[in-house]
Amino acid sequence: MSRIKKPNLVSLTTVNADGSRYAVHPADANGRFTIARRIFAVVLLAVYILLPWIPINGNPAVLFDLAHRRFHFMGLTFLSEDLWIGFFLLTGLGFSLFYVTSLFGRLWCGWACPYTVFLDHVYRRVERWIDGDAVQRRRLDAAPWTLSKTVRRVIKHGLFILVSLLLAHIFVSYFVSIPRLYDYMRSSPMNNLKAFGTMAFLAGAFYYCFAFFREQFCVIVCPYGRIQSALTDDDTVVIGYDSRRGEPRGKAKDSSAGDCVDCFRCVQVCPTGIDIRNGLQMECIGCSYCIDACDDIMDKTGRDRGLIRYGSMRSFAGEKTRFVRPRTLIYTGFMILGALMMTIFLSSLRSAKIELIRMPGQPFYLGEEVIRNQFRLQLVNKQQRTVKFRFRTEGMPEGMQIIGLPEEVEVGPSKEMNQTLILALPVSKFKSEFHFRVFADVSPGHVSVMHGAEFLGPSPYTLRKDSNNP
Repeated sequence: MSRIKKPNLVSLTTVNADGSRYAVHPADANGRFTIARRIFAVVLLAVYILLPWIPINGNPAVLFDLAHRRFHFMGLTFLSEDLWIGFFLLTGLGFSLFYVTSLFGRLWCGWACPYTVFLDHVYRRVERWIDGDAVQRRRLDAAPWTLSKTVRRVIKHGLFILVSLLLAHIFVSYFVSIPRLYDYMRSSPMNNLKAFGTMAFLAGAFYYCFAFFREQFCVIVCPYGRIQSALTDDDTVVIGYDSRRGEPRGKAKDSSAGDCVDCFRCVQVCPTGIDIRNGLQMECIGCSYCIDACDDIMDKTGRDRGLIRYGSMRSFAGEKTRFVRPRTLIYTGFMILGALMMTIFLSSLRSAKIELIRMPGQPFYLGEEVIRNQFRLQLVNKQQRTVKFRFRTEGMPEGMQIIGLPEEVEVGPSKEMNQTLILALPVSKFKSEFHFRVFADVSPGHVSVMHGAEFLGPSPYTLRKDSNNP
């Protein structure tokens, strides 16, 4: 098991002929893309860790407060009834991923996917620190269980469990906030069973995936690799091998051979165990390790870099890559349209809200002298400070009596308040149903919000009939 398995296009490298698992131990690669990916991964990890800590407008930068049905995102506060905007956000992110894939292949998988970031730049770094390089790890796998091997395994998996617990706690903080999470951690798990159960499940899932399942998730579970053929074409920039330059393979001193010296280095560093020289494959996650590994060999043999590089299938055939093509033009149009719609929807959000809700029961009450409509006026303050609602109305006919609408109301930080609003109109003043609106000027913040409703009553024919039959 110390030798590297030779990949092919017939079966998965990670599965042996008898159906057993073949453990991939990718070697370390060093180069411009590897350094860039590590820096980018550190930035992404910092964002993941710090977002729940960074306050914006008095709330965490990202907090999905399910208990209070409030969702805070980069200074914006969404209520449960605002979640329809989330549809456009999620579909926009999904379409952006497809758009990037059509241009640059699986750039997301290799550079920004959380699974890749955690596996490559956290768990595998821990493993390399404990078990050594790829050769040492394969030898350790094949070695009998000795005290040294047992100690290494206990330390490695102990660190894996600690990292998994840390990542799971950070994930939970996106839903309960850092202060509440700290309170949960100081109390018994039975007092916060849902939060504790969620954290334990996530920690277990992280540990299993990153300690054992590993690249199988990308190869077997994730559907993204299987749909890339529908999203890419011959002009999509992917990682590929220049067979025109590299073939036929041979030794570096062989003048009749191509630039590929068949050193197998590109296979040794591949985290999914493929041979990129066999062409673009579903298992390729676009990590660029093979580029840096090949460039290093080219430097050592005195040849030009770029035998394995970013390029389109068209460029590898000696033609020019077309970035502007029908697919990208259509995608760009959809992206612009989606961005405009999202901007319009977000601009309609306010830091406060009022809503008129008709009371359950009869739509109106007809007395001897007045017609009454009853409403519940809901006031919502999304800010982290107390605000004042100052009311005014529009569309009220002469003689309308308004009961329950004060001139000014204070609502506490992130609170809701309900006011009972009764509208009474003399029968003699009622001509037909009409629309009215209630405005509220909210301060501080200088926000103006409005909501309208219908004043209902009997038909004029019914009123005339009642007046003729005292």
